[in-house]
Amino acid sequence: MHSIGISSKPDDSRARAIADELAVWLLKRGCEVLCDQNQSISCGEVLPMSEIAKRAELLIVLGGDGTLLGAGRHLVDSGVPILGINLGRLGFLTDTPVGSMFDVVAEVLSGHYKTKHHFALKAESWRDGELLKRGIAMNDVVLQRQSHPRPIEFELHFREQLMFRTRADGLVVATPAGSTAYALSAGGPIMHPEVEAMSVVPLCPHTLSNRPVVVPADDVLKLSLLKSPQPSALSLDGQEHMNLLQGDSVSIQKAGQICLIYLPDRHYFNTLRSKLHWAGHDDSE
Repeated sequence: MHSIGISSKPDDSRARAIADELAVWLLKRGCEVLCDQNQSISCGEVLPMSEIAKRAELLIVLGGDGTLLGAGRHLVDSGVPILGINLGRLGFLTDTPVGSMFDVVAEVLSGHYKTKHHFALKAESWRDGELLKRGIAMNDVVLQRQSHPRPIEFELHFREQLMFRTRADGLVVATPAGSTAYALSAGGPIMHPEVEAMSVVPLCPHTLSNRPVVVPADDVLKLSLLKSPQPSALSLDGQEHMNLLQGDSVSIQKAGQICLIYLPDRHYFNTLRSKLHWAGHDDSE
């Protein structure tokens, strides 16, 4: 790998300082350094993420999982692998500790790594037959009632058939990568990254019978907002938002692939145990 992109957490002095240090380290090793124009990195070629997606052979993201999600949406189907360096709290996707950054990057540049592909979701909001907005999510698409306290009423269709109609605070549709995020907090299932499926998790449904459902990823989910006393919202990875009014509809379907890089000894269930304290832990850990 020769052309390396760097993207760091915006407006974070620590992330910027570490990104500068990494850029200098890469330049000394003869790499071409491409820096995200939305961050103030002092060396390397400054480019928009759309250009980095075309030219980079690797993108290194410094921050937490949210920083990686923000960068990853620009790299859908680009084939550019992403290495996440954890500067946040949990770091489920960005699980390389910053203290190991140079050692891990050296391993990756030497070809000692493995890749995992995650599919993204595409969401489109519609009003009176007209497209309002579309966007990409790597983790989840979330319907939320926003600030008003009353539940909203909506229905969900799968393969043109009614799945359910319910009153609730909202709904989470998550990818396997997102199954350990908001969907997990809402009582949804953990899905292994290699499973091609979406989890559908109602938020505080006003019924005892409405439970999470896992559906194939190659189909389209169609959501209709039936009753909402005030404007509701659709959130993509908690970072992009679409306002919704009563009567609006949303389609959610599988989009392209995002490629993440890990060292060969990384094990998914070890990560679950160490990051989420899932199912206890080994004495050796």
